[in-house]
Amino acid sequence: MKLHIITNNRLRPSFRQRIGIHLDLLRDSDIECDVTELPRGLLARQAIFRKSTEYDAVLLHKKRINPVEVLLLKQYAQKVIYDFDDAVMFNSKEPDRGSRKRQSSFQRTIKIANLVIAGNSYLADHARRYNQRVEILPTGLDVEGYPKRPRKSLADEAPRNDKLRIVWIGSASTLPYLYETGDALEELGRLHKNLILRIICDKFFDLENIEVEKCQWSLDNYLELLAASDIGLAPLPDNVFTKGKCGFKILQYAAAGVPVVGSPVGVNSDLIQNGITGFHASEKSSWVDGLQVLIQDAEKRKIMGQANRSFVTQFDQQLIGRKLCDLIKSV
Repeated sequence: MKLHIITNNRLRPSFRQRIGIHLDLLRDSDIECDVTELPRGLLARQAIFRKSTEYDAVLLHKKRINPVEVLLLKQYAQKVIYDFDDAVMFNSKEPDRGSRKRQSSFQRTIKIANLVIAGNSYLADHARRYNQRVEILPTGLDVEGYPKRPRKSLADEAPRNDKLRIVWIGSASTLPYLYETGDALEELGRLHKNLILRIICDKFFDLENIEVEKCQWSLDNYLELLAASDIGLAPLPDNVFTKGKCGFKILQYAAAGVPVVGSPVGVNSDLIQNGITGFHASEKSSWVDGLQVLIQDAEKRKIMGQANRSFVTQFDQQLIGRKLCDLIKSV
């Protein structure tokens, strides 16, 4: 079969992890894929949608469409699949202030789809208000592609005078979530002079009592940076937008064999097994307590990191990719 994949930006992490990493497997499964970035302008978009007559189905990634685009898809697409992994029906900057425009465009996009693929149950529940054919497919990653932790890592030895790295990885838009944990990190920095906060991003901030290691994210370096870290951070505020997050950074820490301290918001509550692969933290005291346990106990870091590495295998891209193939073929 032939599949026309339409996205706003094929370089974004969401597309790369939900669609891009599976393209080879899709093609090996006799699903021929062409990826198109949606251009600006109605005439240019009309040409893209008209091209969909050449395919068995259109997979629309995360893009909410307007009424004219709905008509175009109805006219030209034989089948429509919609995939999303964020609460696109809410405004991330003002999540508690409802957006009628976003809700309307989300509703019309969901209604036109023959199949909706949601990244988690929270997103699926929103989609099921407008479409009964909704399936949950978490985001996958290449677990075996993450390097094993070095044999003589800090997690194994951790002499008192050696540096211990607490790591956060993410986009600039979510960096404020990390900044909100600053008071807890400052307190820990005063208690433990060997701590380093490693930020893997394209923007950064400084703290007074803890050294901040600023690591520019790139495809070439982030795997090694994660593997050479000791504790992962996954803070989230609790609102209608963040409940839709799919916890990908937690999966990254897990694949790197790193224990995690994070907010029990949305799927974070399930991805962080409290007391097994890390700790839940909701306020300053629980952030300090959870991190303190891991900072002081190298053996616990090692055991939780290994448990995390075992846990994450269920999200390996081969398993997720085969499920994606089956869902597409079912349409």
